[in-house]
Amino acid sequence: QVQLVESGGGLVQAGGSLRLSCAASGRTLSSYGVGWFRQAPGKERDIVAGINSSGRSTYYADSVKGRFTISRDNAKNTVYLQMSNLKPEDTAVYYCAARVSHYSILESGYDYWGQGTQVTVSS
Repeated sequence: QVQLVESGGGLVQAGGSLRLSCAASGRTLSSYGVGWFRQAPGKERDIVAGINSSGRSTYYADSVKGRFTISRDNAKNTVYLQMSNLKPEDTAVYYCAARVSHYSILESGYDYWGQGTQVTVSS
């Protein structure tokens, strides 16, 4: 079992930055691909970014390309999502999820989920 805990969310003004962390326990995260998803009120949960177990392959949704960066520190068992130039439309609950080896862009592809962290961007 892998337990995931997100942190780093909060309230920020448009144009600001936040760094989310996804810390794992129970097993080493180095064997797992990780995805960051977000869900805004009344909307489906969508992929934001993904990173494979080695960190050599990443994915970004078009809406965040050039603004968000996913990275991982396997020594710390943590995956990060650096978010810059935030927009009000980035407001959502952000979740990290893990699956063996490679990330998936599909929500159904993941075995483990965190509880989420709220990000609110004011205009």
